[in-house]
Amino acid sequence: MRAARALLGIDQRQLAELSGVSLPTIQRMETSEGNVRGVVDTLTKVIEAFDRAGVVLLGEHAPSHGGGRGVRLKQPLPEPVSPPVP
Repeated sequence: MRAARALLGIDQRQLAELSGVSLPTIQRMETSEGNVRGVVDTLTKVIEAFDRAGVVLLGEHAPSHGGGRGVRLKQPLPEPVSPPVP
């Protein structure tokens, strides 16, 4: 999740807003050891938010030149997503 957020240039709060999931839930999901843990509906919301934003999540055996799990952009973003001004 952190790698996918980094590709988009967003923080946890922005991911929470994009996915409709609470910030504490995003924080718990990111601190999970190994595979991200969470309620299926919550995981689906986060995955769909990444998909809408143009990020592909690669599973363990998904086609990838590198071989393992990871993330990549579907296509280059027109311009970086900027974090909100405090």
